Amino acid sequence: MRLCRLCGAAALAVALGASHAAPPTPSTAAAQRVRVQPSAGQVPANLLRLSIEFAARIEGPVLPRLALLRPDGKPLVQPFLEQELWSPDGRILTVLMHPGRVKTGLNAREVLGPILVDGDDVSLTLDGRPIQHWRVGPADTSGPAVSAWRLSSVRAASRQALVVTLDGAIDGRDADYIAIADPQGRRVSGQARLKDGERTWTFTPHAPWRAGEYRLIARGTLEDPAGNRLGGRFETPADAPAAAPVDAALAFTVGRASPSAGMHRP
Repeated sequence: MRLCRLCGAAALAVALGASHAAPPTPSTAAAQRVRVQPSAGQVPANLLRLSIEFAARIEGPVLPRLALLRPDGKPLVQPFLEQELWSPDGRILTVLMHPGRVKTGLNAREVLGPILVDGDDVSLTLDGRPIQHWRVGPADTSGPAVSAWRLSSVRAASRQALVVTLDGAIDGRDADYIAIADPQGRRVSGQARLKDGERTWTFTPHAPWRAGEYRLIARGTLEDPAGNRLGGRFETPADAPAAAPVDAALAFTVGRASPSAGMHRP
């Protein structure tokens, strides 16, 4: 499960599934940052989470070494929830913006104000060194809409990558929340990746495509960086009943390969 309306520290750890609330056992090798997500140059004012991928396990807590700075170098006050959520392999750290300051109507936001404001420029730093810069755009309250996604065509008998243009960025850790089902309803094995600021999902099958009717399936718990799900919004009254997540699907056809496919002219 992923974070939706839960704001307690224990609930957040449960919401992120296999993640760990404590830092992993460190290795002696110095870990270096590999990438930060969201990777696009702009994030919504209601950004809820970010992740940092390291090349190896890192020693000790990381959160005290992170900061969000304004252009004048002044740090934003208390932007993060005081909890480190690590992937099972101990290389990917997910950091949550303080939900009480992201969601409107909560005490923390009333007292401290929102963390990000449309038009801001902020830099994420690690040990005082910038590792990502973002321009802050308007708040995103709409969430992903699978019906608006566009799928490329692929050829039977090839391992051509299926390219899915999303309607907006999704959470960088959700690449495997999208899958392909074959004509028999079985999950197709392959490699899924996010690129273009997490706005494009690509899937390369391990075995060649076969002709037939396929389905692209998105889990109902798929979220965007602001915590909006396919059928639910983060900006929902806390006392509103939680809607059960519902998967969404898009059908597509892989046509039969041309008889001349793969033939070469002399």
